[in-house]
Amino acid sequence: MPSDHYRARMEHWRAAHARSEQQYRWLVRARLVTGVAAVAIAALALGATLISPWWLIAPCAVFVVFAIAHSRVDRTRSTAARGIAYYQHAIARLSTDWIGNGNQGERFRDPRHVYSDDLDLFGRGSLFELLSTSRTAAGENTLAQWLLAPGEPREVIARQASVAELRPRVDLREQLALMGEDIRAAVDAKDLARWGAQSPAHFFPGARIAAPILASAALVTLILYLAHTLDLAPFLVVVLAEIVFTFATRNEVQRISASVLTPARELTLLALLLERLENEPFKSPRLIELQRELAATGRPASVQIKRLTRLVEHMESAKNQFFLPIAAAFLWTPQFAMAIEAWRRECGPHIGTWTAAIGEFEALCSLACFAYERPAAAFPELLPPSDDQSDPVFDAIALHHPLISPETSIPNDVSLGSQVRLWIVSGSNMSGKSTLMRAIGLNAILAWAGSPVTCGRLRISRVHIGASMRANDSVIDHRSRFYAEIERLRDIVNLSRAGHPTLFLLDELLSGTNSHDRRIGAEALVRGLVEHDERRAIGLITTHDLALAKIADTMEGRALNVHFEDHIEGGQIHFDYRLRAGVVTRSNALELMRAVGLDV
Repeated sequence: MPSDHYRARMEHWRAAHARSEQQYRWLVRARLVTGVAAVAIAALALGATLISPWWLIAPCAVFVVFAIAHSRVDRTRSTAARGIAYYQHAIARLSTDWIGNGNQGERFRDPRHVYSDDLDLFGRGSLFELLSTSRTAAGENTLAQWLLAPGEPREVIARQASVAELRPRVDLREQLALMGEDIRAAVDAKDLARWGAQSPAHFFPGARIAAPILASAALVTLILYLAHTLDLAPFLVVVLAEIVFTFATRNEVQRISASVLTPARELTLLALLLERLENEPFKSPRLIELQRELAATGRPASVQIKRLTRLVEHMESAKNQFFLPIAAAFLWTPQFAMAIEAWRRECGPHIGTWTAAIGEFEALCSLACFAYERPAAAFPELLPPSDDQSDPVFDAIALHHPLISPETSIPNDVSLGSQVRLWIVSGSNMSGKSTLMRAIGLNAILAWAGSPVTCGRLRISRVHIGASMRANDSVIDHRSRFYAEIERLRDIVNLSRAGHPTLFLLDELLSGTNSHDRRIGAEALVRGLVEHDERRAIGLITTHDLALAKIADTMEGRALNVHFEDHIEGGQIHFDYRLRAGVVTRSNALELMRAVGLDV
């Protein structure tokens, strides 16, 4: 069970943290004692001259050993602390304690998206917060893109195979999580790709050949001068040539040295993830393809990045004030700047591919983590693309809401397709109507992102989702709630008019107007969606207005009435959240008003 494994790993990291904390404190005291001993020996040797100064070697050597051990123990302690935090959050995801403690993806929120806000895709307690375990912005971006639009069937099938392979690899996800704390904040994938694709620096022809020749000539003439074989003139001529070379390349060298530092640091952080991805044995085609993309330059991406890191470190060493004169004589900075530019020309075009591969790998790991933590979740059956005359299909058995703990979620069966295109869901307040619609929408999103779904079984065709569940008025935009709702309804209708197979989810349809207009408008809308064959739409509407339930009587078997019920027991309202056929026969509005203390 996931909970047992997570708790065992958390106890492992707690024990490791306790040991390292004890070692850390012991080393702090040991370093203090060693330092005091060194001072005392120094006083005896240098001040009182009672002992030989050679005695200082022992405490200094011991102090260095303790300092090295202290650094290692500190890293172990930090890793253990991250391990504890990682598994605390993992255990929280198995219940409802994860809400508000993860990455909520607020930057991806778009109120005008046709279902994002309505289905709680981003924000506190959202699907993104539950799913995302990404360490980089690229991983977050990829996951968000998968949730915001259905993938192409071939791509989604490949994702399913990758998620299935990654599902049991808990240790791999742990290792990725413990690789460091500052990757997400530090790495900007767009800036990296932009740096890799920027216009090349232009050096005069033969500059890369001339630089080492001049550096070698400076070394040879200097040695011959010191050996009294040549006079100083040849060396000075070479130095003069180097000054001319430096001025001729100064602008490009400065541009390279100024622009490379940030990309090099960010790529160094990504190299940890890249190396892990490169060396992991995979069997699923898409993961193997990602590994192949990381070796497109002939060598693994992590090796190429390490090569860049070394070049930058060597170039930066010229800033040392003691090494600066030697570096100037050997054209140190221009040579390494040109080598860095050669690296960028070779590998720069691939940086976007590297970051995209990391993003996709992390998004797959997020879905695999969700799959592992929901053992009962099953991969949906993705129906092949239908012809223009076929209806979309959503056929689920034991459908659960993915954001509700499996222990408390109540399953229901939902079947929409060629026979029944519309469900009209009636029921009292708080009985589960909106929760059912969100369960349908979120499982459809998960299915076409490549994830398992929280259903016993799901057969689904590729659908574009349109939801109107949370329309809000806006003083700034001069929009009433009703106007905001009909704008969203227009967007959903336009989806189906464009020929996209559409799954619509409409909560309390047209509740912002009077019952007469609501009945006429709602009937016209749903008829337009489900009775025009070329529009290919299926979906649900919920309502408190039982007059709308009569729409099903006029739609010749294409619409079905279902409902949720409640019952009063001991003066309290209870819900079982189970779907039943037909129209609800009672309301609980007055009971709820009395329950909160209103005089009714």
